Amino acid sequence: MSERADALKAVADAIVTAASPGLIGLSETLHSHPETAWQEHRAAGWIGDALSAGGFAVTPGYLGFPTAFLAEAGSGPTTIGIMAEYDALPGLGHACGHNLIAASAVGAGLALARLADDLGITVRVYGTPAEEGGGGKIELLEAGAFTDLDLAMMVHPAAVDVAEARPFAVTHNHIAYDGVSAHAAAYPDQGVNANDAFLVAQLAIALLRQQLPADTRVHGIQTVAGSAPNAIPEHTEGRWYVRANTLDQLAELEDRVRRCFEAGALATGARLTITPESKPYAEFRTDAAALAAYRANAVTRGRVFADPAVAGRMNRASTDMGNVSQVVPAIHPYIGVDSLPHTNHQPGFAAACIGPAAERALLDAAVLMAWTTIDVITSDGTKGRR
Repeated sequence: MSERADALKAVADAIVTAASPGLIGLSETLHSHPETAWQEHRAAGWIGDALSAGGFAVTPGYLGFPTAFLAEAGSGPTTIGIMAEYDALPGLGHACGHNLIAASAVGAGLALARLADDLGITVRVYGTPAEEGGGGKIELLEAGAFTDLDLAMMVHPAAVDVAEARPFAVTHNHIAYDGVSAHAAAYPDQGVNANDAFLVAQLAIALLRQQLPADTRVHGIQTVAGSAPNAIPEHTEGRWYVRANTLDQLAELEDRVRRCFEAGALATGARLTITPESKPYAEFRTDAAALAAYRANAVTRGRVFADPAVAGRMNRASTDMGNVSQVVPAIHPYIGVDSLPHTNHQPGFAAACIGPAAERALLDAAVLMAWTTIDVITSDGTKGRR
């Protein structure tokens, strides 16, 4: 490592350390006030205010999305994008640690903004809503965001540290069946049972799983099943995800799962409606040089990466950051919050996203994004990497 890089890293570390009370406070505030996809109005405001106070020019409602924002500092020819996520899970709060993602993005942004002139960079922190099933980054990407970045990055909380993201591509669908209500005892022959349609579909999916490749996933929930045991249900709803290694494999699998839902309609006479909740999330394409820099810096910082058998499970979670990685160089490492046996999307993980281990992960993530940027810039300048 060059003396210049060492000196810049020391400055970045000092900036994050000085900002740590505010970063931790921001994380705790977000954790205490969870907002779900596309509803993150307070979160977007709080994060934008923190960046504005740090000298960023902040554009709220970025590209017409009310809970998105763009914060920009510096004017160099190389553009670094840091992604802030801040939506929570329905009923679980911040059980995926997006409060930490947002606060670490602010920390990295503050450090890199101070170093922007020395590094010759423009720093952008993007507020990206609706990662938990809403595909916010995909919507932003299609509206023109991200495409001129030389490097995009974020660090995601997890039970353990994992350097490389290998998420599934995924589709998110809302399922609805409409039948005909009738008295279940007096006039059952006049009803069309929408709940039976959903049960037939779930049984078909359960049987289909026996013939699916091991590296695919099909899972979901029924959210509406009926209102009274003596009334044949006329309307049912659910949400279902289908995952595969690539978008091409996903399209093939999606067709097979759709036929299971069609079987429910065919068997009962109910009418089926399938509505995508977002555009498909893509698999992740990792930038090797940036990942190598992150990995080395994490070790220097004292982080310990998980055994491959454990890492191979954590890094399969899907993310709309995959779509960004298909367009520009990107990394999406996971940073541990010492939560085991609790893992992402469990109440115990939400509890682990505040406290000493979470605070260390937050500050380390901020520093590591800054250090990784410094290494990439001082080694190759990043221009021409797209």
